[in-house]
Amino acid sequence: MERSVDILLIGGGVASVRCARTLRREGFDGSILIAGAEEVAPYNRPPLSKELLRDELPDELVAAEPESWYDRRAITLLTGTTVDRLDLASRRADLDDATSIRFDRCLIATGASPIPLTMPGAEHGMLLRTLADARQLRSRALAAGAGARVVVVGGGFIGVEVASGLASLGLRPIILEREPALWGGSLGERMAAWGRERLRATGVETRLGASATRLDPDAVWVGDERIEAAFAIVGIGVRPRVALGVAAGLAEADGIITDTEQRTNHPAAWSAGDVARTAGLRVEHWHSARESGERAGRSMLGLPVAQASAPWLFTEVGGTTVDIVGAARDWDEERWIRPDGVLAFLAGERVVQLAIIGSALDPVIARGLVDAGASSSDLEGAVRQGVDV
Repeated sequence: MERSVDILLIGGGVASVRCARTLRREGFDGSILIAGAEEVAPYNRPPLSKELLRDELPDELVAAEPESWYDRRAITLLTGTTVDRLDLASRRADLDDATSIRFDRCLIATGASPIPLTMPGAEHGMLLRTLADARQLRSRALAAGAGARVVVVGGGFIGVEVASGLASLGLRPIILEREPALWGGSLGERMAAWGRERLRATGVETRLGASATRLDPDAVWVGDERIEAAFAIVGIGVRPRVALGVAAGLAEADGIITDTEQRTNHPAAWSAGDVARTAGLRVEHWHSARESGERAGRSMLGLPVAQASAPWLFTEVGGTTVDIVGAARDWDEERWIRPDGVLAFLAGERVVQLAIIGSALDPVIARGLVDAGASSSDLEGAVRQGVDV
């Protein structure tokens, strides 16, 4: 069987939903179809390692849009549906149920997959990427009970968030991070030191320069040391799901390559979200998925597309919120502008990245400062103004 749509959105996540929302908001009245591999409607992923771990929340509270939204906007949603093959020359997508879809334009927003461990007993490590994963993790944590030792393999954003959530449930997490600093050192020494102290204060032990070498059902090994654990969860990063796009002839380099309007190297295809590498940068976070999906929608309609703002991601450390604005690869200095509140990453006196703890500075203002290449004195003034207000 074959059907036709004007715009096919491949991937059941926030990028596809925001693209569809933008298309309708801008007056597009053609047909739109979203094809998502998961059995549930698109949802927001940040709560999986935060609110959904701490509390028993209904699915509708994490949904990207209410289920009725798709009908109201005349958007066809196919869940549990995988696109097996994409032929951009004939503009046809072959689905896993042996049906095909003809389209005029498509968005590839296939997201990313957790990187699994490759070691003896790796199958004993839980992964966290889907709503089902989050439900299983919470169930395991409650079954283990307060005081149970658990091991989190990986001290990046997911690992730190999960360890924080497990500690809030009364468990005793140990983070094993192979690098000498939390977040693999990507947030510098001062932020890593703050994070480690915050975790310690909330009952999370961190072991730096430590790599798991084997997993058992009830233990994690680090060399010859056996760490007893009710369970282990693995968060060592993700890989973009590029296979579909690459097989269709799209350019790829740690993500499907796009320009600033989310266009790929084929005129019928755009890409957004975790799978897209836009203007040399791939950002794995909710704000990027939302904003890149919106840019793709406007681009598909030939409308002006605003320049992307500095990347913005939010996380939690021991129950404290942290916003990271900017994605600097290097800097000259890390300077606390407000002690334990605003940490500036400076190139000379220019602000290239900010870490904001506990809402010490409005992230929207912070993005404006980073976008403008503001000076440290500009930042100090903004922080003082925020405190005065």
